[in-house]
Amino acid sequence: MATEGLQENETLASLKNEAESLKGKLEEERAKLHDVERECGRRARRPGRFVMKTRRTLKGHGNKVLCMDWCKDKRRIVSSSQDGKVIVWDSFTTNKEHAVTMPCTWVMACAYAPSGCAIACGEAFLVKKSVAMHTNYLSACSFTNSDMQILTASGDGTCALWDVESGQLLQSFHGHGADVLCLDLAPSETGNTFVSGGCDKKAMVWDMRSGQCIQSFETHDSDINSVRYYPSGDAFASGSDDATCRLYDLRADREVAIYSKESIIFGASSVDFSLSGRLLFAGYNDYTINVWDVLKGSRVSILFGHENRVSTLRVSPDGTAFCSGSWDHTLRVSIWRTWFGCLKKRGKCNLLEHIATINLYLVKYKKRLFSEVICMIEMSTSVHIMYLFA
Repeated sequence: MATEGLQENETLASLKNEAESLKGKLEEERAKLHDVERECGRRARRPGRFVMKTRRTLKGHGNKVLCMDWCKDKRRIVSSSQDGKVIVWDSFTTNKEHAVTMPCTWVMACAYAPSGCAIACGEAFLVKKSVAMHTNYLSACSFTNSDMQILTASGDGTCALWDVESGQLLQSFHGHGADVLCLDLAPSETGNTFVSGGCDKKAMVWDMRSGQCIQSFETHDSDINSVRYYPSGDAFASGSDDATCRLYDLRADREVAIYSKESIIFGASSVDFSLSGRLLFAGYNDYTINVWDVLKGSRVSILFGHENRVSTLRVSPDGTAFCSGSWDHTLRVSIWRTWFGCLKKRGKCNLLEHIATINLYLVKYKKRLFSEVICMIEMSTSVHIMYLFA
């Protein structure tokens, strides 16, 4: 049956060889377009001393924490665990606001709705009704820009877009050759794309309107556990069991950076960017969280504290903190500070990393004028920042 459509003198082996040859030519043409080095990364100033501290520890799960998500109010967190419970936390006080026991354990996915009025997890949409009906386990879920639609990824090798109210399947996405482990929606308000990663070592970008894969990247050597869009939406990062994190530029249609060290031999389970995109946070199976300089490709810092592998990590919507979940049954809310050196009469400037605006200042030092570009911060959420630092 498989050879009915073959023409004379054609075999499956010859067609496979032709396909490989065409694939090689495509890679050659793609390489020709890569004619510009990352000069901006070389010229960029290195962050100075970097400090991370755990400010809150959320205890309450009775088994491995598998997933978590921030609410848009920058305060509440939802988490799911292998104990079959979904808990909504107040990250300021560490109090539990809601706890729901699911009919099955291994609740591997949870997400907050954009309005903050509902959450989704596993195979059920809390408070309302069951929605996604994949033929295998549900590994990830994410609301679109409204509470009415939700994206899911599954071990059946597919992703799907669902209508929450009716439970109808709006679009299905086929293309992965194995379990889909993660997905992330493009950050644009009008974005109609998302990226997914799976056990087939592929990261695929999808058009939600057509259901087609529009870009595919296959440079990892093992399962892709996490994908996260760059804040601008022009790139995304991935974390894999091959102990590396990688950055892909969608405009250049290629991998542009690899974040790894010889001393790191355990897989990366979760990744997320800082608000500015300058830092990449990655949780690893060796119980640590590594922070990478996206431009330089070097490791900036490392955070210890968890007593088992880090399974999930997300930066808060306002960029003032990040929360990590672990197999040690806890979630930890941490803050970070970094020092960017700049000329001043006494000492250095002490600034938070997340960059909102860039202003040019003239600094007078020993009767000489120096121009320094200093990264300033819009403190519109200063109350929240102060509370987390307290």
